[in-house]
Amino acid sequence: MKFKYLVSAALAVTLSFTTIAQDKKALVGGRLIDGFGHRPIDNSVILINGDTIEKVGQVDTLEVPAGYEVISTEGMDVLPGLWEAHAHLMLNGHSDYSHWHPTYKDRLADEIMPASAVQLLLAGITSARDLGAPLDASVSVKKRVESGEIPGPRLFMSGPFIQHRAYPNTEFYRWGIDGVKDARAKVNKLADAGMDIIKLIDHDNMSLEEAQAVVDEAHKRGLKVVAHSHRPNEIRRGLEIGVDNFEHTGLTTAPAYPDDVIKMLKERTATGRIAGGPLFWTPTVEGLWNYKLTVDNPEKLDGTCWHRGLKPDTIADIKQSIRKPGQFAYSQLVPLRRPTLKNKIAQLREAGVVFMVGTDSGIPMKFHCQSTWNEMAAWVDVFGISAMETIRGATYWPSVMMGVSDKQGTVSAGKYADIIAVKGDVLRYINLLQNVDMVMKGGTVYKINGQPVEENL
Repeated sequence: MKFKYLVSAALAVTLSFTTIAQDKKALVGGRLIDGFGHRPIDNSVILINGDTIEKVGQVDTLEVPAGYEVISTEGMDVLPGLWEAHAHLMLNGHSDYSHWHPTYKDRLADEIMPASAVQLLLAGITSARDLGAPLDASVSVKKRVESGEIPGPRLFMSGPFIQHRAYPNTEFYRWGIDGVKDARAKVNKLADAGMDIIKLIDHDNMSLEEAQAVVDEAHKRGLKVVAHSHRPNEIRRGLEIGVDNFEHTGLTTAPAYPDDVIKMLKERTATGRIAGGPLFWTPTVEGLWNYKLTVDNPEKLDGTCWHRGLKPDTIADIKQSIRKPGQFAYSQLVPLRRPTLKNKIAQLREAGVVFMVGTDSGIPMKFHCQSTWNEMAAWVDVFGISAMETIRGATYWPSVMMGVSDKQGTVSAGKYADIIAVKGDVLRYINLLQNVDMVMKGGTVYKINGQPVEENL
């Protein structure tokens, strides 16, 4: 459909930096999937003033006022900016952590994490949870993204893991605890530094009192708590102490979650709001499922989107490390885990947990420019989760979990103008998200017609 205030196709293709940087914009003509999970809005109009959405309507009922620059979204699906609920900005796909950590530890704040951030943003990720990195680097990158000094998603960061004992040579991004007093002190150190999340691992090896102190102090300071779910006892202990969110589809090669764990999950999800809201779960399942496919066809590793922001020697190092993708010690159990995934995902869904899209982005062969859409495609195409539910798992639910749904997660009046657009029908073809055509964060356009807006990056 054509309307008097739509830009021509030619103008839409040649939007200048001046045009896409001005304060008042209108996205006009596309089908809006707003994140609430209802029927999409055809021929949508989204009015944006500064960093905020003013109004949402349709072309026949909401006129674009004078002074707004129109960006045509005709023929496109328009969505809230995506969340990546489990990223590792300190990692960029290298296969050997024993080499990566000592080699790049001093380059995290200036090179590695900023590169990860801009790669995520250009992939349509306007918000990301970074779950595990040194504190100083995390604070630096978070502040620089917030100030606009460097481009990236809105970052919700954990800083270092908290665990019973840090593994050898990982102490710079993993903090062990020694008693209840130390547990509370380390949580407060992270809170005082501006972190948003506490990440627990090996909490089943802590005393109950230590683990409970971590959660209680985090909640007292307004921080969410996410916990690994690799072992049954990590889940049992996590439920006992009241964590907000479990990470991963764990239990290694076991075919299913134990009956008592599923019973405990159902008891927790049955309490709903009484227990502080839904029980969230980030399955990070795509890397496990697609590992064999990548080994059989490693061509995607030759893509260059993951090079952005990295120095030539870093790129060369990563390339060298992934030359033989089927031979990593890191992935030796993955082929045995793959057959268990459909059953475990079905168990978790039947137990009533709320899934969020997260990928472990940054781990071997998982690049920030590809990870999130790969996870979403696996949910839909492999695990039978509807496209609409998947989109909500990457938009609405993470904003609820992180307590920011008043400003994020949906395309609606009063929210940040964090919006993406994709040519085609993502409810039928979810993998169209591998080529996000427009990325807007806070009203600033970082990508248009599939191309980065370099002046804003």
